[in-house]
Amino acid sequence: MGSAAQTRAIENYRKRLSKRGMARFEVVGLKSDQELIRSIARRLADDTPEADEMRASMRQTITEKSSTKGGILAWLRSSPLVGADLNLKRPFTTGRKIDL
Repeated sequence: MGSAAQTRAIENYRKRLSKRGMARFEVVGLKSDQELIRSIARRLADDTPEADEMRASMRQTITEKSSTKGGILAWLRSSPLVGADLNLKRPFTTGRKIDL
């Protein structure tokens, strides 16, 4: 870690961000998306009507794809094996004796 002055400066910076309703965080993504994510973060940090519109649009896009109920069931029902008469029974065996 850095010196006491650096630590204090970082704490003060984070306090100022917090007072403005901001937070600093880290995300993991593709290197090719780095500038895209930074530009999105900059626009969302502005408290403008455009940022609110962008936020709402992104929320709607994300929740539409992830919150549909029965998604897995619908996917399983669309399988080409639906209706196929598969015999999934296995013969029962007691196993073998081992000498311990």
